[in-house]
Amino acid sequence: MAIHVLAVHRDTVGTEQAAGGSLAGAYSVGVFCWLLSAGVYIAAKWVSSEMPPWALCFWRVLIAWVILMPIVHRYFGAMVTLVRDRGLELLAIGGMGLAICQGLIFVGLEHADATTAGIIIALIPIITMVLARFILAEPMGRWQVIGSIVAFLGIVVIIVKGSPAALLRLDPNPGELWIVAGAFCFSLYTVLLRRAKFDLNRLALLVLLLGAAVLTALPFYLFELVSDERSTLNASGLIALGYVAIPGGAVMYYLFNRSIEALGAARAGVLLYIQTVFIAVLAYLFLGEQLQRYHLEGAVLIVAGLLLIILLRPATSAETTKA
Repeated sequence: MAIHVLAVHRDTVGTEQAAGGSLAGAYSVGVFCWLLSAGVYIAAKWVSSEMPPWALCFWRVLIAWVILMPIVHRYFGAMVTLVRDRGLELLAIGGMGLAICQGLIFVGLEHADATTAGIIIALIPIITMVLARFILAEPMGRWQVIGSIVAFLGIVVIIVKGSPAALLRLDPNPGELWIVAGAFCFSLYTVLLRRAKFDLNRLALLVLLLGAAVLTALPFYLFELVSDERSTLNASGLIALGYVAIPGGAVMYYLFNRSIEALGAARAGVLLYIQTVFIAVLAYLFLGEQLQRYHLEGAVLIVAGLLLIILLRPATSAETTKA
């Protein structure tokens, strides 16, 4: 989900190729990963009227953590050492990217449609680039600035639903603002993870960050238990939770890490944009959502901004990774 909750912690672009596997097979793994991730938005929106958002977030990261923990058993010693030396840093970064981000997006999906959420989430690489400029002092050329502004205007178009009058009234959909906040949190997580440079196996680090997310989401979940009347144990809630925690959680995390190993961080990260298409298609098929004109207008501006950033990047800029 991203909900894109991915843990790539290297600053350089990977060059590994999957041993014995084809490039087409590696891309297939990456594409399937984002299909599973897109399904998280659909499941969360489907039960948004029945299941509180922080319950979904808490159980998702907890179940994924339990499933993935045995897979990284060989790294337990290094994991314990890292927790002992940099535990608070892990808690802050993992809590930001894998709990707060998801919780805000799930809250947003109570009021916004999944199609809009998918388009907004496509902004994450752009927000990440801007934050990296200020936090990591990474170069950002003139065309990157222009592209960021154009993409931002695309989000404004979506939030005001193509109506300037809505902007003047300062009456946007609160759900879309929550999703923008979630995208910002994930971008900040990405930059902080890149700066931290944790020296640990990629999947083992993800497990630690998921553990941090469990601890971060827990107080929000406990508050919901005493303040929200919606049930978290009905049939549809359990189906949605099963999906977001297992195929859309543990399996998706694992596949993304495999795609990173096979394709390298840059090429695997670019596949993120396929998720927006998957969300729109799945939302149409399962939720009955329709693409509106303002969706298309906003998407065109976002894509234009992305093209300016990607195609006209400064020659001296370093390759970045998706985290």
